[in-house]
Amino acid sequence: MEPSSSGLGDLLHYLPPVDPKLPKKERTRAQLLEAAVHVLAARGVEQTTIQEIAERARVTPATFYNHFPSKDDVLAAVATWVADQFTERVFASMQGITDAAQRMATGNRRFVLLAMESPKWALLLLQLASASPATTAKIRAYAQADLEAGIKQKLFKVPSKEAGMDLINGAVNSAMVTAALGGAPKHHDIAVATLVLRGLGMSTEDAAATAKRPLPPLPA
Repeated sequence: MEPSSSGLGDLLHYLPPVDPKLPKKERTRAQLLEAAVHVLAARGVEQTTIQEIAERARVTPATFYNHFPSKDDVLAAVATWVADQFTERVFASMQGITDAAQRMATGNRRFVLLAMESPKWALLLLQLASASPATTAKIRAYAQADLEAGIKQKLFKVPSKEAGMDLINGAVNSAMVTAALGGAPKHHDIAVATLVLRGLGMSTEDAAATAKRPLPPLPA
């Protein structure tokens, strides 16, 4: 999986068209977010400027500041929105899968693969998540639901749910950093998912077999 030139190009796949029926204020904000994604994809985080975002959205810089106090604020809004969109697509792809271990492995692998495809966005998301837990609240909620389901299905055995969540989050976040920095070997997503399942109490054989199952396709 080759990253885009800026490492942010795949954000464009999660961008819905701006609804022309939105009230003017909401429509302008949506246009600014759309413009920010396009500029980020073309220029990267460091080179993106407020002036370029405003020009792309066909508004003045003053209008930009009416919606976002700074560049960091628009980056946070983009990252939060895209995180929500990506998470919803990942978990929508697992509809009909009731095996909690397979769901856990699928979610883990998708986020590691995302970091390989869009490294700069992954690093941005992790940075924002450390400053604003709300950015990843939905991701944690899905992971916790699968952890609890795995415990009920007697697939997982953990000292506590909190310890299980720390294991999942720590492993996946670290793997995303490794992948984003270009240090992930081939099949790193499968290796990480296998280790997470083993850490949650599965046997080496069962964890490896589950982690290697084909990923369900993401919905369009």
